[in-house]
Amino acid sequence: MELKTGLSDMKKISVTAACFMGLSHLLYLKDYVKGAFFALCEVLFIVFIPFIFKKLAGLVTLGSHHPELPVKMRDNSVFMLIDGILILAVIAAFVIIYWLSVQSAKKGYSEYCRTGRFKSQKDLFETTMGKSFPIFGLAPAFVMIIVFVVVPLVFSVAVAFTNYSDPSHIPPNNTVDWVGFQNFVDLLAGQNSWSQGFARVAVWTLVWAVLSTFTCYFGGLLVAVFLKEINFHIAPFFRFIFILPYAVPSVVSMLVWKNLLNGSFGIVNRTLMQIGFISEPIPWLGNPLMAQFTCVVVNLWAGFGYFMLLSMGTMTAISEDMNEAAKIDGANRRQIFSKITLPLVLYQTLPLIIMSFAHNVNNFGAIYFLTNGAPTVSDSTTTMAGGTDILVTWIYKLTVTLMRYNYASVIAVMIFIVLAPFAIWQFKQTKAYKEGSL
Repeated sequence: MELKTGLSDMKKISVTAACFMGLSHLLYLKDYVKGAFFALCEVLFIVFIPFIFKKLAGLVTLGSHHPELPVKMRDNSVFMLIDGILILAVIAAFVIIYWLSVQSAKKGYSEYCRTGRFKSQKDLFETTMGKSFPIFGLAPAFVMIIVFVVVPLVFSVAVAFTNYSDPSHIPPNNTVDWVGFQNFVDLLAGQNSWSQGFARVAVWTLVWAVLSTFTCYFGGLLVAVFLKEINFHIAPFFRFIFILPYAVPSVVSMLVWKNLLNGSFGIVNRTLMQIGFISEPIPWLGNPLMAQFTCVVVNLWAGFGYFMLLSMGTMTAISEDMNEAAKIDGANRRQIFSKITLPLVLYQTLPLIIMSFAHNVNNFGAIYFLTNGAPTVSDSTTTMAGGTDILVTWIYKLTVTLMRYNYASVIAVMIFIVLAPFAIWQFKQTKAYKEGSL
């Protein structure tokens, strides 16, 4: 069919491309390679429409309970949820390809209007293969990201809107149902032990993240300043010693501290009692407030080395001419530190402080291997959330022990809502983003 340059033919190209993928390429643009590819995509999608509708129906209903059937033949709501999410990903990919086909048709017609002629099939084939090579090269990685990253994330969020929990809603013996925002209401606004436990753990998680971040940061900064002021050759030895807690795996050091601080036979209490400093053992990990304080102190011991090295590296970049000029003007060491060193170090390391805060919100090992969330509190019998549990350790207990997957998913969603702004802010501070490379 012949084409003319004008809005009417552009409209005809767009409508035809929207009616069926690749049709404009085949009928008008004579780009048979692209047309065949786009048409094949739609044909395959149409062929699998019954299968797609079946999976979408399963996503909506999550199956029906059939106690009369053998367990292997019953509907598995979890599998149906995963299959439905995968189908949604396929539909999204199809919609994107459909949109690309329409845009490709418009672009092809614009090229025809500009040159007044069609390219030869050889030129079209070479152009198409050249442009599609990076797409096909990235396709396997893209598919793997969708299947192994995006789909599990969407599944985890979707579980928050179901009653997927023990004992009444664990497939395949029982089905799972959609419950809307009921789980969020139970944890955030319910007048029960679950909401009380969530509020207590959430507050402690924020307190823990703030204290552990700032104690490690300023502790490492102070040690770095002291080491910088030492003029002896022994300073490198201290740097080596102070980095050891950070270099040793946290699971090892936390388990060692757990034994050292044991209230009954821990060497810390025994030593303090032997020297007469205390008369009774101190419940380092037995009292909720004392255990929380102990977690912060032990984390300071384990984490200040990282910020010490970071601060020392930043301070070496500060010109000595600035310090010398300040000394000539009569500034003492404290003034030099507060007016020159600290502002420059903070400017360089502030983004890392933000990310350290996000890390400490999810610092599973520092809590779990030191206290295992203990000691117990009033709501621990129902929720299993101990006095030192943070949200991520509570999620572990909810999934592994209680099998309350719905509540664990709600908590994970809440953590994401809190941490996502920090991650986005950190990303916007990168040089590549500011320069427009991303």
